[in-house]
Amino acid sequence: MNVAQMLERSAFYFPEQTALVFKDRRWTYRELDRDVSALASGLKGLGLKPGERVGLHLPNWPEFVLTYYAAQKIGVVPLSLNVTYKADEIAYICRDGEVAGVVTADAVAANLPSRDDLPSVRQVIRIGAPAEGTVAFAGLTGDPTLRALDLDREETAAILYTSATTGRPKGVMLTHANVVSNAFATCHHLRMTPADRGLCALPLFHCFGQNFILNALVNSGGTLVLQERFVLEEFLAAIGRERVTLLYAVPTMYILTLAGDTRPYDFSSLRLCFSAAAMLPADVERRWHERYGHWIHQGYGLTECSPFASYNHDTLFRPGSVGTPIENVEMKVVNEQERELPDGELGEIVIKGPNVMTGYFRNPEATAQAVKNGWLHSGDIGYRDAEGYYYVVDRVKDMINVSGFKVFPREVEEILFRHPAVKEAAVLGIPDPVRGEAVKAFVVLKEGERVDPETLQRLCREKIASYKVPEAIEFLPALPKSPTGKILKKDLRVRR
Repeated sequence: MNVAQMLERSAFYFPEQTALVFKDRRWTYRELDRDVSALASGLKGLGLKPGERVGLHLPNWPEFVLTYYAAQKIGVVPLSLNVTYKADEIAYICRDGEVAGVVTADAVAANLPSRDDLPSVRQVIRIGAPAEGTVAFAGLTGDPTLRALDLDREETAAILYTSATTGRPKGVMLTHANVVSNAFATCHHLRMTPADRGLCALPLFHCFGQNFILNALVNSGGTLVLQERFVLEEFLAAIGRERVTLLYAVPTMYILTLAGDTRPYDFSSLRLCFSAAAMLPADVERRWHERYGHWIHQGYGLTECSPFASYNHDTLFRPGSVGTPIENVEMKVVNEQERELPDGELGEIVIKGPNVMTGYFRNPEATAQAVKNGWLHSGDIGYRDAEGYYYVVDRVKDMINVSGFKVFPREVEEILFRHPAVKEAAVLGIPDPVRGEAVKAFVVLKEGERVDPETLQRLCREKIASYKVPEAIEFLPALPKSPTGKILKKDLRVRR
């Protein structure tokens, strides 16, 4: 089994079907498979071996798609690198994942750490902006007929890093069986066909974009309409221009669309609107249906389950729900003793099935905490109704969700602590009408020290991705604490 065999199969059955659209550049499945094979041959010629990791530090360009499948063909594991991360963040992930090579682009390469901070990296492949109708891998091509290795289904297919509660990223290992089974489940529940055209402005380094969108569309023989980033006017214009049938978005994107004037845009080709990565406000779901006649179908899952776990719904839609488990997947709600709870009672959602990761890369302790007796513990609080539909009502206690991206307070707090004037810091989420949540910091300064919020924000901006930087910083004389010295964030939430 090999994830890249989904591409080869679509190239065999639908060779002239459009596979990929990016601005004025287009590939049929025949052309995409040919270019992927040529690049795979070139990567193999650099000495990259099966099982080694290659870092994909690329924006939403066709070159990401090509490199991802090229690595799969030769058994090299693509390890996605968030292009908004700064050098320190990338260096940690590359060291932890023992990355053998990195593919980057001029547009984002400034955030890469120095080679001294990448001790395992043997090759850095840097590409410029490609010319119209070409691929930006000059000189790194070979045999265009190379076929994908037939690997064991339990071999690692991809590693995607997600943050731990301590703020340290963890490498989620997804197997070929994980990714392929999830792609087939996605195609089944969304009733995807080669006639579908999916619009993606979500980052391909994220599991939503990489697996749920890219891999499922390739598996179905559909067309990926790719955008480098979400720009509202460009996103909406592409729906009519490219006759998009599948609209993929996070709640923020739906909120911004509802706030704007969409009368100039043609939505008539849409057959399904999908949302995931963050909880969708009920009012947004209702207003979207009233204005456009489509319900927003929510999916639920985690990177650790490839990510698709439940869907609302291919048969009977329920407003406000994340639906029922997808094919071959089980879900239940448990208490702290891991006993299943009756319908209607709040507890932690746990997941079991062929979509669940093998574990975190070289981190057995974290794996044991996340997967117990085969059940993946989501850290999300929810309930199941009497008809088997699931509802998510809260997230991990301290995790902040900014437009679908996870921010863990400790990581931000550690950056704030680097400033010599800061004595203590506590970070939490505050409501944001567009992004769901924003980051706020409460700071105690050392006696006699002074610093303004802008200076601390600038320090954070230099070290971490922009969405993690506190929107607001409030100075306090002291932080509320328990008798044991633990900071009481619940008391701070009252102040926000």
